[in-house]
Amino acid sequence: MDKSDITLERMRTFVRVAERGSLSAVARELGLGQSTVTRHLRELEEALGVPLISRTTRRVTMTDEGNRYYANSVQILRLVEQAGDEARGTRGASAGTIRVSCTAAFGVLHATRLIFAFQEKYPDIGVDLSLTDERIDLVREGIDIALRLGPLTDSSLKLRALGQSQRLLVAAPDYLARRGTPVIPRDLSDHEGIRMSNVAGSDMLELHGNTGERHMVPFHGRLRVDHGLAAREALVAGRGIAPAHRWLVDDLLADGRLIPILPDYFLPAVPLSMLIVPERAGIARVRLLVDYLAERIGDIAGLE
Repeated sequence: MDKSDITLERMRTFVRVAERGSLSAVARELGLGQSTVTRHLRELEEALGVPLISRTTRRVTMTDEGNRYYANSVQILRLVEQAGDEARGTRGASAGTIRVSCTAAFGVLHATRLIFAFQEKYPDIGVDLSLTDERIDLVREGIDIALRLGPLTDSSLKLRALGQSQRLLVAAPDYLARRGTPVIPRDLSDHEGIRMSNVAGSDMLELHGNTGERHMVPFHGRLRVDHGLAAREALVAGRGIAPAHRWLVDDLLADGRLIPILPDYFLPAVPLSMLIVPERAGIARVRLLVDYLAERIGDIAGLE
């Protein structure tokens, strides 16, 4: 076997195995048999004359040569895709697949609609949308773009700020009829709180008054959920009071199924950001979606 056997297909397989650390996961992702993935790696190593990956029954690890080859392979594959886009001109921007990860509730209620509209405009672009509130490794999972709520610390990714998500305290009218309406922050201690189990510090609310005073209020309740849509349903069912993103409940406020609580106090806003994998940022179709989302996402209620 010689260097002519270093094909792009084998290189792509190697890159995804390096990123995911699992031959079986890559086989599922690429729609190949695991034996085919193993063969691609073996043929690539034979062509290069060096081992790239060390395999055991439990894990896949990179050799030093593999780490160096991975870094160069990512750049080569990115240039190949960009060259194809440029060769096809404007048509190159409107074909292929983009993998997107999004905060779950925001994705269901809003991001999906934006993606539908994007695909109406670019019908040949496929979108693989993954909805999760977990902070996944975007490179490892093969994601191009991610929409995330909250502070972010991963400096290896390109970050584009999309705005601040406004929050407010809300409850259903029937709950307030049964339990009364809080007038000042400390009244919340006498109420049922609906808490997010996947949000650190959800047992304490930070409220700010119109004159700048800050209140730290204990927040307790019998129900905890790990999904924004579950909190939304609990609110409508009258299970308690909850801090909610305005985009999560704006329609429920408009039709009176929920009512704002403590309107003279406000909760700190939460940043909404778009993360872009640097190696994918130059791909034409990825740039199209990044720009489209950045332009349209500000139209959603509660994002400033």
